Amino acid sequence: MTIPGAMTGTATRTEHDLLGDREVPADAYYGVQTLRAQENFHITDVALSHFPRLIEALAQVKRATARANHGLGALDDERAAAIEQACSEIAGGELHEHFVVDMIQGGAGTSTNMNANEVIANRALEILGHAKGEYEHLHPNNHVNLSQSTNDVYPTSLRLAILLTFPALVDSMEHLISTLRTKGAEYSEILKMGRTQMQDAVPMTVGQEFNAWATTIEEDVERLTRTASAFQEINLGATAIGTGITTDPRYAQRATEELSSLTGIDFMVSIDLVEATSDTGAFVTFSGILR
Repeated sequence: MTIPGAMTGTATRTEHDLLGDREVPADAYYGVQTLRAQENFHITDVALSHFPRLIEALAQVKRATARANHGLGALDDERAAAIEQACSEIAGGELHEHFVVDMIQGGAGTSTNMNANEVIANRALEILGHAKGEYEHLHPNNHVNLSQSTNDVYPTSLRLAILLTFPALVDSMEHLISTLRTKGAEYSEILKMGRTQMQDAVPMTVGQEFNAWATTIEEDVERLTRTASAFQEINLGATAIGTGITTDPRYAQRATEELSSLTGIDFMVSIDLVEATSDTGAFVTFSGILR
């Protein structure tokens, strides 16, 4: 079976999961769980690597969690530093070709989270002087994913990816508004027939029509900006269902503060992590305004 995105080298390394042993391309930074996901969810042929902002966001979230775990004494100096360096490299654009799982997959993004964990772990192992796959020294789950679940990492990363992409959208919309206003002034004295009920109605100027379009987009920018601020409330630290099980009670606040420091975005811990873990309201509203 040919796996989309697999490395082309013939050499392999053996990795093990609960289903057994598998051969992973030796030059791949992903591991056995990513390989399983490629086989199980070969759906669209659109891989994570097509979305660099999401990969950058995942790396920044993992970097923030490593800092929080280190600061709380859950992660030792050496491993924390290696994970941070790996995350920094990925956030800077490196190793994106190793994010190979399909964007459409079963679960709540577990394969995406594991792809990130494995790439970070294997790069961190190299930094520590070990070979890829030598997880006894630094493990994708036990160290990179420490104090985390897909259910808090993935939605937090999606929120960050949107906020990282949003300024470029606003810039484009404001350029369009400016162009429409220019046309509004240029055609301010040219008459045309306004239409209602799909019929000619009463006169108006072409400039008025252009200005109306500009106003519509201005209102959309305002609505999008207001809605985008909802993405600053995150559930990092909620773990599986929002109870924060397996984490230090201080972890959610600490991880959120670290993410804010890394990104320059003022994130805040949701007041109800159980509710926040299942809430998609901000995504639905933002999507509606975009459409």
